[in-house]
Amino acid sequence: MTDPTALGTDEAHSRLHELTVVDVRTPGEYAAGHLPGALNIPLDRIRRALPDIRHAADRGGVLVVCASGARSDSACRLLAENGIAAATLSGGTGAWAADGHVLHRPRGAVRTGWGTERQVRFTAGAIVLLGLLLGAQVHPALRLLSAAIAAGLVLSAVTGTCGMAAVLARLPRNRPTAADLDETLAALRGR
Repeated sequence: MTDPTALGTDEAHSRLHELTVVDVRTPGEYAAGHLPGALNIPLDRIRRALPDIRHAADRGGVLVVCASGARSDSACRLLAENGIAAATLSGGTGAWAADGHVLHRPRGAVRTGWGTERQVRFTAGAIVLLGLLLGAQVHPALRLLSAAIAAGLVLSAVTGTCGMAAVLARLPRNRPTAADLDETLAALRGR
């Protein structure tokens, strides 16, 4: 399978009016700032949204966005496997903001919580530290916990996926309510 088409931030900005933008980050990340008009469908909910994304793709282009481009690349590959053409934003919302483009926030949204990458770094660091400290004090076998996290981080880097991020995305704070997702899918159908 070929790599998904990637749009630079300036090209995406100039074509924003003709694209349906799907943001595959967690609701907390989306609330912290997203591309104008973007609809939030977390990566783990994309399969449920396939018919609605197909409908949007039939009416125009689809741009998939995340924080850095890794999750949107995965989403584009899944869409392609299901016959839906979509592009990804090079560098994600981080590059979008760094290039001077505006990120929107839902009305009344207050930036609370951490993005997925920050949650992964905190969790991995805490588990490694706990394994090292408890391994020295309680039982040496607990150091295997640190080794397992280190192996997971290496595997994550090699494969471009992150099992810990997938687990953290399932936490209640990182998931949309059913009503939010249904509302988003209805908006997607209306485009």
